[in-house]
Amino acid sequence: MQQYILALDQGTTSSRAILFDQKGHVVAQAQKEFTQIFPKPGWVEHDPLEIWSTQAGVAAEATVKAGQNGKSIAAIGITNQRETVVVWNRKTGKPVYNAIVWQDRRTAEYCDQLRAEGHEDFIRGKTGLVLDAYFSASKVRWILDNVAGARQQAEAGELAFGTVDSWLVWNFTQGELHVTDVSNASRTMLFNIHTLAWDDELLALFDIPRAMLPAVRQSSEVYGTTKTTLFASKIPIAGIAGDQQAALFGQQCTAPGMVKSTYGTGCFLLMNIGATPRASQHNLLTTIAWQIDGQVCYALEGSIFIAGAVVQWLRDNLGLVKTSAEIEQLAQQVSSTDGVYFVPAFAGLGAPYWDPYARGTLFGVSRATKAAHIARAALEAIAYQTMDVLRAMEADAGLTIAELRVDGGATVNELLMQFQADVLNAKVVRPKMAEATALGAAYLAGLAVGYWQNAAEIKALAQADSTYAPTADRASLDAGIAEWNRAVHALQVWAQAPRAVAATDKTATA
Repeated sequence: MQQYILALDQGTTSSRAILFDQKGHVVAQAQKEFTQIFPKPGWVEHDPLEIWSTQAGVAAEATVKAGQNGKSIAAIGITNQRETVVVWNRKTGKPVYNAIVWQDRRTAEYCDQLRAEGHEDFIRGKTGLVLDAYFSASKVRWILDNVAGARQQAEAGELAFGTVDSWLVWNFTQGELHVTDVSNASRTMLFNIHTLAWDDELLALFDIPRAMLPAVRQSSEVYGTTKTTLFASKIPIAGIAGDQQAALFGQQCTAPGMVKSTYGTGCFLLMNIGATPRASQHNLLTTIAWQIDGQVCYALEGSIFIAGAVVQWLRDNLGLVKTSAEIEQLAQQVSSTDGVYFVPAFAGLGAPYWDPYARGTLFGVSRATKAAHIARAALEAIAYQTMDVLRAMEADAGLTIAELRVDGGATVNELLMQFQADVLNAKVVRPKMAEATALGAAYLAGLAVGYWQNAAEIKALAQADSTYAPTADRASLDAGIAEWNRAVHALQVWAQAPRAVAATDKTATA
């Protein structure tokens, strides 16, 4: 019987399942969107039970589409939206609160408080992360402090905490396994990336009981087997990696200095930096890429919170297009933005700025501005944000990056890809297999069970699809970059103003 690898890609807006064959080709796939919950401005939640039901549903659907059953699946690999937290009851398996999503900003003031108390360097030294509400620790603490009885239950060992990978494995094994991998653990702000262990000092700082935490495992190993009735036979769960690390592996960026960018809801650039963690001097993150056969690989990362989500916003909130695919056609109706710049900081600014109070802003709008100008400015903003992060990476690495490997849904947009190459003045390479995130999870699981024998066998499967070389006039591009920088600076000043006024009022009152 021919065997396949089932990759489960649990993303921010949808759950997907893809069945891969030995050549890394897609045999079947299924996808289902799930509800985005916005209780207050800046708050973003998901229903953990809907995450599970949609992920289980598409896993079954993809398998049936291929005319297969559990016996023909050699292993399952899981990749997931990172930093998003779920807290659930160990006995009932029921969540005590909605999942708090990585985009959620409700704990920004708490992080400001920790910064004011002088904890930032301490946290960064252990975790490689900037002190920001983006990461899991402050979200877990919020649940413990704001859900009735949660802290008492957690201290009694009755609650489990996990990122989405842990939640899925728990459900697939009917509560038998409570695990995560090093890549997801490194995003919680509770894990020491040097000792490769949960850190007692960080747990004490955030007041999170150790009993809640999952066991930390490698990114490629057999953790256990499925126990659900979803599949008639037990299937090894053998690979876990956070979505961006999985994409780095799927793009085969396995040598130091290689860089990939994934264009999804957000946009995430990772650079392989090898076996030794290196602290960023330019507001990037140092994170664990993966651990295979006992060897840890580290990466520098720049996180852009809003990329593809800006297109969804233009579609759903403004109604400029009916489908996301129409955005390129609309943007091509004009040859430039005509001076319009769009900084889509809907959830704050990520790397290299890290301003949680920034909000999306349009600059340069006039009576002549059309929907096409805004659409083009939105696409260009994705490329400009990517440029900002890549320049920070170049400064940290002390080298010029000549090639950027790209993946994700937005890479089908030819206008965006060409503009990306132009502003970077570098080659942009899009692989034939756009699903690099799911493919990376499949590779990690396949290696663990011997479906692929080694990294060399996987590397031989890679095929580039399209290459975009910089073509545009440099002078006009440099002028546009200067205007983009001015727009970001103006937004930061605007974001600081309310806090400055509040501080002044507070001082005057005192």
